[in-house]
Amino acid sequence: MNALAEEIHVNVFDRIDCLECANCCTSIPPMVNETDVRRISKYLGLKTSKFKEQYLRIDEDQDMVMNQSPCHFLGDGNMCDIYDVRPKACRQYPHTDNYEFTKHLKLHLTNTRYCPAVFHILEEMNDALSRG
Repeated sequence: MNALAEEIHVNVFDRIDCLECANCCTSIPPMVNETDVRRISKYLGLKTSKFKEQYLRIDEDQDMVMNQSPCHFLGDGNMCDIYDVRPKACRQYPHTDNYEFTKHLKLHLTNTRYCPAVFHILEEMNDALSRG
């Protein structure tokens, strides 16, 4: 089933342009790890402490996340102003090309609220599995 998910992921993202939506960037503050902090801070020319103070907060799960939605770095045309150094969570979103797709079904279901691509991937998975 994971191979099927990967195939469907590729097909759906061939049809969907994330720049037309950017709902993830306007709705979901991404988790940011220490490696992300160092990389983005360096790119912005900020000390890591200043970057954390200006752009991050600790959420209810005690995760470090961006402190506002839409994201500070969402620019014109829904382009990411720090795309080359964006957080790992942003690079991996919506996690539908993960080789362990089936282990994250609850996450995928949640992400259908934010990402049309995830909705289409799950719909196409359902259709393919229903056909046998």
